[in-house]
Amino acid sequence: MTIEAPKKPLEERLREAAAEAEQELRRVAAYINDQVVPEVRRNSSGALRTAAQELGKLAERLDAANRRTPPTPK
Repeated sequence: MTIEAPKKPLEERLREAAAEAEQELRRVAAYINDQVVPEVRRNSSGALRTAAQELGKLAERLDAANRRTPPTPK
C-alpha cells in the first residue's frame, strides 16, 4: 500500500522553482565574483605584460630594419 502525498498547486510549485532558480543564480554570481573574476584579472595582467614584451621586441625589430634600409626620397 502506497500513500501518495497531496499534489501542490501549480502556482506554489512555480514559486518554489523560481526561488530555487534565484538561489542558484546567487550562488553562480558569488562563484564568478569570488573565483572567476580574480583569476581573469591575474591572467589578464600577465597577458598584458607578455603583449608589452612582444610589442617591445617588434619595435626593436622595426627600428633595426629602419636603420638597415636607407630612407626613401620624398
